[in-house]
Amino acid sequence: MSAVLPVTPTVEAAAGHRLALRRFTRNRLAVAGLTVVVLFLLFCFAGPLLHSTDQTHTHLTQVNLAPSGAHLLGTDAVGHDELGRLMYGGKVSLLVGLASGLLATVIGTLWGAVAGYAGGWIDAVMMRVVDAGIAIPALFILLVVSAITTPDTWGLVVILGLVSWLVPSRLVRAETLTLKGRDYVLTLRAIGGTHGRAIGRHILPNSVSTVVVAATFQVADAILLVAYVSYLGLGVQPPSTDWGGMLSAGLTAAYSGRWWLIVPPGLAIILVVCAFNAIGDGLRDAFDVRGRG
Repeated sequence: MSAVLPVTPTVEAAAGHRLALRRFTRNRLAVAGLTVVVLFLLFCFAGPLLHSTDQTHTHLTQVNLAPSGAHLLGTDAVGHDELGRLMYGGKVSLLVGLASGLLATVIGTLWGAVAGYAGGWIDAVMMRVVDAGIAIPALFILLVVSAITTPDTWGLVVILGLVSWLVPSRLVRAETLTLKGRDYVLTLRAIGGTHGRAIGRHILPNSVSTVVVAATFQVADAILLVAYVSYLGLGVQPPSTDWGGMLSAGLTAAYSGRWWLIVPPGLAIILVVCAFNAIGDGLRDAFDVRGRG
């Protein structure tokens, strides 16, 4: 008789991830969202290589021009090409959203994993900190910080990351509470494995699904928060801009019929946020054990 090899947690997790990938690719809405995100990334980061514009200096002889062959989306109040501005602002919005979402997820994952694994009074204290942070609206904190200082792009990344890690920490803590009672974790502890090894070797790898889904929603939330703050004039300062800043700059122009200053950045925010939410929903369904057949 041939010996039956045991299935290790790593092999089991890898098989689960392959199954999740197949389930994700069958979700048309999630695939459409991923396609939209990829197209916007190409538009914002590769587009300026094909459509080079000056987004630093003013061009007062070309202000508020309607869309034409020379300027496909017209120009703004200082003569900047609006299509190039959309690429430039999208680069900032996407960079801040992705970077701050990643930072928030990393902080929240580590915090939640330690709290859930430690348990007892350590868990209680750490989660009370989270509860206190969630009670304060993130937008309020952003407005206060932005009023005190003038953040640049990376300053916004740090600020958003530090106010957005609370929800991921709760999700990862809940997952850790389930995983720390599994046989492979208990076996590792029984043979003298350290707490750090248990978290790094078993808890975090088996929480990948929760972490990935949380990160996707964090990016969408971060892009919206940047738009909120910039719309109020407290985001990145000129000549830099993002989609929220473009909306704020074009608000008064919209009453004069210059729709091209409002519609493109507004649609960009809506499409990108909806796309990331669709990806998050697709990933959540793909990793949902109860839905696997």
